[in-house]
Amino acid sequence: MIAIQHLSKRFGKLTVLNDVCLTLQGGHCVALIGPNGSGKTTLIKSILGMVVPQSGKITVKGKDIANEWQYRNRIGYMPQIGRYPENMSIGQVLDMMKDIRKIPESALDKELFVAFGLNGMLDKRMRTLSGGTRQKVSACLAFLFNPEVLILDEPTAGLDPLSTELLKDKIITETQRNKLVIITSHVLSDLDDLVSEVIYMQEGKPLFHKSLQSLKTATGTDKLSKAVAQVIAIHELID
Repeated sequence: MIAIQHLSKRFGKLTVLNDVCLTLQGGHCVALIGPNGSGKTTLIKSILGMVVPQSGKITVKGKDIANEWQYRNRIGYMPQIGRYPENMSIGQVLDMMKDIRKIPESALDKELFVAFGLNGMLDKRMRTLSGGTRQKVSACLAFLFNPEVLILDEPTAGLDPLSTELLKDKIITETQRNKLVIITSHVLSDLDDLVSEVIYMQEGKPLFHKSLQSLKTATGTDKLSKAVAQVIAIHELID
């Protein structure tokens, strides 16, 4: 579904993506993890068309995204920090996004709006919302237009335990519908029940891209965090 071929990006003399090659398919939930400064955010922004690489290309369903914008309609994006017009209500933000995307009302996925109880809060102004409620709005908007690809940046940050579980259930459901879900998170325990593949970025390129099961089997562990820690430790010993 998404193919990344020899992608490189520099900011001045700093190389943030270094010849990245990845293939990501529908029906998988992929953890994109790594330390700060490893290139995760730049890679996501490149997929979204917010950053233009110096070399390489990205294709979505076989089509090069360079000088193209329609492909973004296939993607639902949940930023780590959602920024919205403070004077607008939740309902107005929703209407604004529907007007921009021009998707028929019957095609909208409002499941999370109902699950989170936001249907009863549509008149609330964005400036009055708690961080957790803003996060719920961002999650709802990411899923609203039934995208084929979902990119979720620290999706559970600020959510209460019940809302976290509701969001996890939704992610699992959409993955089972053959959608591609990419999640970045520093809380690896949140990913154990969700992801089928793991990409670990380091110094601008993937250190590894493996299935979660093969990673656990190779390391003899039952937790993503333990498996990743072992692989990194082995890599550092080899280096």
